[in-house]
Amino acid sequence: MTGDPAAAAATAGLAATVFAAGFWLVAAFLAAQGAVLLLNLLAFPVLGARAGRAGVAPGRQRPRVSLLVPARNEAETLPTTLPTVLAQGADEVLVLDDGSTDATPAILAAADGPRVLSGAPLPAGWSGKNWACHQLARAATGDVLVFTDADVAWHPGALDRVVAELDATGAGLLSAWPRQRCVTLGERLVVPLVDLLLLANLPHPLVRALPFASLAGANGQLMAWRREAYERVGGHAALPGEVLEDVRLAHRAKRLGVPLTLRLGGPWVETRMYRGWAEVVGGFGKNVLAAAGGSPIALVGLWLLNLAAYTLPWLLAWWDPRWWTLAGAGLLLRLASNLKAGRAAWEAVLQPFGPVALTAIVARALARRGGYAWKGRSYP
Repeated sequence: MTGDPAAAAATAGLAATVFAAGFWLVAAFLAAQGAVLLLNLLAFPVLGARAGRAGVAPGRQRPRVSLLVPARNEAETLPTTLPTVLAQGADEVLVLDDGSTDATPAILAAADGPRVLSGAPLPAGWSGKNWACHQLARAATGDVLVFTDADVAWHPGALDRVVAELDATGAGLLSAWPRQRCVTLGERLVVPLVDLLLLANLPHPLVRALPFASLAGANGQLMAWRREAYERVGGHAALPGEVLEDVRLAHRAKRLGVPLTLRLGGPWVETRMYRGWAEVVGGFGKNVLAAAGGSPIALVGLWLLNLAAYTLPWLLAWWDPRWWTLAGAGLLLRLASNLKAGRAAWEAVLQPFGPVALTAIVARALARRGGYAWKGRSYP
């Protein structure tokens, strides 16, 4: 017995329509990302790239600068990064030991130069990093407060460029994205996606041109505030339990009219954010749901969209050669992002596998429903 030819034809037609719609949806998504990325290739500034940005403008006195480092269980990183921070010539370097359970206290006790603070017990409703930064800000005496993570290495002259950019732009907040150093395959699959997320989604010229808070961003690895701007937004105390505190503070700053400027770190600051796959999953898993607005549906939707845009074209192209164009476009976007951020060009070949790797991170975030564990602490 044969099936109804009309029904079969209708089913085939529907499948072809869905397939074509999927193609054009992915094409539109990649085109939008490509347009923003192209704009940022030209317009997104790199820290200190312009001539004369190694110091404050002539005739103006450099403000007092406090370099502030929250540290919890950073024994692996501090021996390498702390000397680079101390060599920047800040008026003061404050490091807060946030209840470390490893050799961090001993390393800080032996260091020559920083003012070491012992963190107070974590109050209810606060995240550890926000509480540490709040205490550092209260203890600092600078006119400019530069928060930097303990795993960020500062190359000679980096702080001068940060202060000069603040002076030249008149910003109340400058935030920079350090160059991400990746060692393992798991790190290379996921961590550089931070650069693509930034460069293909946030058009830099609109950050200052338009008043919308959604057109703002920041990176807690390096945030330089004028003290009056920090106090105007309420500092970290305004968002005590927020896991995505850097982005939310930038949104708050923009809503309150604080001028904001963003930079890529270029050759001046770099970090190895996570060490190995387990830290990649735990680190991104703690804030990816917040980045999706706290909505599990939005998180899954964004993950599926990236899977469709960057991974599926490589499979679908065997049925419809048009998809090779989209597969190649995905590689070109990653290549352009890598070159702008100063990463190796060859890593672009990993782009199709990035959304697959994100599966573990998305699953982790959904399983914990917004709760997470980090640095030996658990948060609901």
